[in-house]
Amino acid sequence: MSVNSITIIGGGNLGKAIAEGLIASKFVKPNQITITRRNTTTLDYLKKQGVKISSDNKTAVKNASIVLLCVKPFQTKEIVKEISKSIDAKQIIVSVVSGVTIHDLETEIGKKTTIFRAMPNTAIAIKQSMTCISYKGASSAQIKTIEDLFNTLGKTITIDEKLMDASTILGACGTAFAMRYIRANIQAGIEIGFDASTARLIAAQTVKGAAQLLIENNSHPEAEIDKVTTPKGVTITGLNQMEHHGLSSSVIKGITEAYKKMNP
Repeated sequence: MSVNSITIIGGGNLGKAIAEGLIASKFVKPNQITITRRNTTTLDYLKKQGVKISSDNKTAVKNASIVLLCVKPFQTKEIVKEISKSIDAKQIIVSVVSGVTIHDLETEIGKKTTIFRAMPNTAIAIKQSMTCISYKGASSAQIKTIEDLFNTLGKTITIDEKLMDASTILGACGTAFAMRYIRANIQAGIEIGFDASTARLIAAQTVKGAAQLLIENNSHPEAEIDKVTTPKGVTITGLNQMEHHGLSSSVIKGITEAYKKMNP
């Protein structure tokens, strides 16, 4: 299906990142994107690129091919109620709101429409997001449209909606978890002699390369670890020290506890 316009309801960090990614990917032209926020001054840089900026959610939704809900969970009910009368059956609603189900959205909208849930991460701004999607009652053309949209912004997989909370932790919160690991690498790099800028570059590029090896080789992390560990070598010494101090268990615990926080 053709996409004439995309409206992003919520110009926070994720909403802005999606707009930036759509512009960079050329999925649509900047003037085909509308993004809303009560205080629009923080969106001026997007306006200069041709994006339409608005504080009127109801007007912004009208005639949009795709409506992306990028608001806080506690704001969702009020905002969906506000825009529901402006939504029609031809539109695709895509919610990136964590913890709000398709059934919740159907109830608030109160009319037949196509709803997707998507969980990207902030790397969407540089077209490197990992986005998980689920949907209900979508046609094959609509599914392809949403997959194409998010595939231009990184990689996309379809999952069962019951795994959406888990994807939030692993894929979206996972960016912060990865950043904390990289930060620790930088701090250690400084301690062993590098200046901060050089340590940051080495740490970030090394993690990027390691991740790319897994993706391109479709391999298990242990297979790649085995390639760089030698008997009595420095790599295995470092790995064993990290494990002695709980690296793997801490990561697993952090992820599972974060998941429990979403599902008390």
